[in-house]
Amino acid sequence: MPSLGLDEAVDLTRTGDLWLFRGRSGADRAIQVTTNSPVNHVGMAVVIEDMPPMMWHAELGKSLRDLWSGGHHRGVQLHDLRAAVLVWARRYGQRAWLRQLEPPPARAQEDAVLRTVARLDGTPFPSTARLAWRWARGRVPVRLRQEGLESAYCAEVVAVTYEAMGLLPAGRNPNWYDPGRFWSGDDLALSGGFTLGSEISVEIPAE
Repeated sequence: MPSLGLDEAVDLTRTGDLWLFRGRSGADRAIQVTTNSPVNHVGMAVVIEDMPPMMWHAELGKSLRDLWSGGHHRGVQLHDLRAAVLVWARRYGQRAWLRQLEPPPARAQEDAVLRTVARLDGTPFPSTARLAWRWARGRVPVRLRQEGLESAYCAEVVAVTYEAMGLLPAGRNPNWYDPGRFWSGDDLALSGGFTLGSEISVEIPAE
């Protein structure tokens, strides 16, 4: 598997690229086992013009400032990408991988990302029990989109954003997706001629 240093990986990242994480804590392993996934967290890069690379994801922590709202909160957040990766790697003990979207998204797709950020930023993260129930319910092929997203976990945030960009077909509930859906072994088919590259291992610098 190819690897890159963190700074090089951040410099290469474009909007729509995925960052995937795997940890060893009890909570991390519970997500991996429950969803039969090699990873337990996924975020999507947002790189707009001269703004710093950012990560769009959902998490329980609130140590980093949400760049959309300007405050600190749990749930769906837009973070400085490099800072977020360091938190997940150093504080949470996670390995990190980058998957790049090909071809790069167009301006209209970037605009769709910003509309999704405006709509979902600040959405609460579900409780562990609710997260497991929502994932299990997502295996049932019944569309329940009318419920909306009163809360959202990381894979739902990426899926909803990808759908808004036209990268995923409409028709599935967001809770059909888990972090492992975005790992290469799942063969997730994207729309519009887009593909995701293989995982690139990201080397985290020593503190």
